[in-house]
Amino acid sequence: MDREWNDSQPIYRQLHDRVVAMILDGVLGEGDPLPSVRTVAAEHRVNPLTVMKGYEQLVDEGLVEKRRGLGLFINAGAKDVLLQAERQRFLAEQWPQIHATIQRLGLSAKDLLGASPKGEG
Repeated sequence: MDREWNDSQPIYRQLHDRVVAMILDGVLGEGDPLPSVRTVAAEHRVNPLTVMKGYEQLVDEGLVEKRRGLGLFINAGAKDVLLQAERQRFLAEQWPQIHATIQRLGLSAKDLLGASPKGEG
């Protein structure tokens, strides 16, 4: 997990988003435990209550579950739920702007498919 925080949003939200990214990237899988609140707080030099607030959001969203005396664990199907939500958000929020830019520049599907992402051969 990245140790840098930015000022654009609260730290608990950034922590939440990092866990979500780790689930989507496959770093954390179904049934995997989350690092303890104390561990994350110490490693990232943040208040344990901040970590707890980020974790509570994950619980409220049904992505992780509390197991009394054991900690927090990734729920079965969490990645699928996140993928569906992220796809819908992309199509609703980002795609219209991207599509408008493609139209404005007169790019074709062939142009887009032939272009390699920055940093790739």
